[in-house]
Formats: sequence, structure tokens, C-alpha cells
Amino acid sequence: MIDSASSRPLRIALCITGLEYGGAEKCLTELAARVDRRRFEPVVYSLAPRPAPGRPSVVPRLVQAGVETHFLDVRRTWQFPLAVRRLALRFRQERPDLVQTFLFHANVVGRVAARRAGVPRVLAGIRVAERRGRWRLWLDRATAGNVARHVCVSQSVADYAATVGGLPRDRLIVIPNGVEIEAFRSAVPCDLETLGVPAGRKLVAYIGRLDAQKRVNWLLELSEGWLRDSPQHDLLIVGDGPQRPLLAQTAARLGIGGRVHFLGWRADVAAILAASELLVLPSAWEGMPNVVLEAMAAGVPVVATAAEGVRELLGPGSEGQIVGIDDAGGFAEAIRLILSNQILRNALGQANQARAEGHFSLDAMVRAYENLWDRVAAAAF
Repeated sequence: MIDSASSRPLRIALCITGLEYGGAEKCLTELAARVDRRRFEPVVYSLAPRPAPGRPSVVPRLVQAGVETHFLDVRRTWQFPLAVRRLALRFRQERPDLVQTFLFHANVVGRVAARRAGVPRVLAGIRVAERRGRWRLWLDRATAGNVARHVCVSQSVADYAATVGGLPRDRLIVIPNGVEIEAFRSAVPCDLETLGVPAGRKLVAYIGRLDAQKRVNWLLELSEGWLRDSPQHDLLIVGDGPQRPLLAQTAARLGIGGRVHFLGWRADVAAILAASELLVLPSAWEGMPNVVLEAMAAGVPVVATAAEGVRELLGPGSEGQIVGIDDAGGFAEAIRLILSNQILRNALGQANQARAEGHFSLDAMVRAYENLWDRVAAAAF
């Protein structure tokens, strides 16, 4: 939307906690890179410092797209007042027309800073059904007075935000994540030897952070049986996090260490998915997991727990790909069934890819945000 008073694009301040590589960070980055610059002028604000050299981050993509990016250099949660002061100063200097925030810390800091700086329009992003502590839900609700809309990544997250978080339903809107379909559909399978996997092995992949929410330890505990029944398959653990040493110990204790490969963070996720027969996601809670969407775009079947957003992604094809949160036996059996039936694998993969293409393109996500910004700027709500 062009600001009719000045015939210039709307200035959109996109605020996030940090810019190291992750699902929310990728979403913000693609949004900033792809918006119509004739109508919108995006500027990115990271509460955290610039990622250290060698750390995986989305900064190169922002630079490539020519998106102005600022780092507030806040390193600790207790520095909340400093973050608010620095961001409010930026807002007073640069006078954005609208603030769009992503992730919990940026949501709170962004809305308080916008209030202090007199920014009239604030939108917040809710990307997960947060279960780490009710204090986060309380603080989110307590500071939400100037938020025009909360953008939820799935209907499941919107329902959780209303029923558990106490946010008013009339301020919740759902904009699903998007994925660059062609990048995953056309990816060339990676060379197994570059992954440290013997040639000729077949792969099941977990891709994501290694922390308690994702329950990779639970996955390893139930994997002993299906690995024994699927002697040609190995399990890839792609990602990093605080639980990595514990998980490696668990695999060794279970006697499956030689069949489980810890790869750390990888930039070639599309190539890894192209080389995999199945993606597994054992999470206790989610919002709308990007990795499931990426597997769908790659034409790969999924076995996932019934965490938030998964059923909305898979749609009618969710039968056989989703099991109960605590159903370890059902999770292992779903893996066995898909690995043992190539016709089923192909059918699920094709259906997943078609659904991703039809419902979850990046262009559709960007258009939805642009439409929301237009409506908020025009006070159409």
C-alpha cells in the first residue's frame, strides 16, 4: 500500500529476537526479501547481536535482497529495558508506519518500544503453542493492549492462544508458513559419503533443534525396534542443540549408535530430504513445523506426532502419517509400515507435494501479509 499522504511505500519494521538460522527467521527473511517494494519498505531489527562468523544465519539472504538490517546487541533476558530503549530510539528516528514482530521476546519488546515511540500500528506473531512456562502467556497477554492483530501460523496455535493464552479471538488471524516448492522438488540427493553414511544405505531423517520440545530422546528410545526390522535403513539426526551429547549417549546405550548419524546443522536440507525415504518429527508441541512443509515440498512422506499445525499441513493425507503425542508403539509401527511399502511411500509423497504446492507457497504467505498490512494501515478492522 502507498501512503497517500506522502506517496511513498509503507515502512514496515520487522522485529525478531535474533537472526541465526531457524523457522521463524527464515519466514521473516523471505517475507522481507519478497514483499512488493513499490508498496512496502521493509526494515529488519534483531534484538540479538549480528551472528558470529561461521554461525548459520539468515543474514546473507537479507544482504542479498538488499534489506536494511539493524542489530540491537542485546544478549541477555534481563537486558529487557535496554532492548526497549534501543528499539524505541530506532523507531523515533526512522518512524515506521507499522511494526510486525516475530517470536516471544521480540513480541514483548517490539510492542512496548512501539508504544513509547508513538508507532500507531503493531502486529505480533505467534508461532508456537508455548508450553515452557505460563509466565510467558501472562506477559504476552499483559502487554498486548496496542496489538491490532496477532498473526498465528496455524489454527491450532490460534485456538491455543485464545483458550490457554487468553487473547481475544477477534484479534487473532491465521497466516500459514510458506515454502519454496521448486527448491525442494528439484533438489539433487546428496552423496551419502559426504554425510558419513556408507554408500547404499537408506535414510530416515529427523531435522530440527535438539532440545526437550522436539523429544529426540523419545524417538531414539522407540527406534531400536524399527531399526532392527529395517536393516537397510539408518537414522539421520540433522540439527544441533543442548541435548546433543545426551542423545549420542542414548544411541550408544541402546546399541544403535552405528545406525544413528548426528550431522549437526546443515545448509543442504533440500538435498538431504531428496536422499531420504521418510521424515520423522516426534515433537511434544509445535506451531506449524517448517520441516514438515519442506518434506512435503520434496515429495517425502512423514511420520509425526499430532503436534499443533501438523494435521493442518498434511490435510487429507494425514491418515497414516500422524500418531498420538505419547503413542511410541504407534509411531514405530507407522515408520515400519511406510518403509516396508514403496507404493505407499510414493503415494504419500506425491500427495504431500501436491498439497504443499496448492496451499503453502511462499508467494501465498507473502501476499497474505501484504493484504494484512494494507488493511491495518487503512484501519479496515
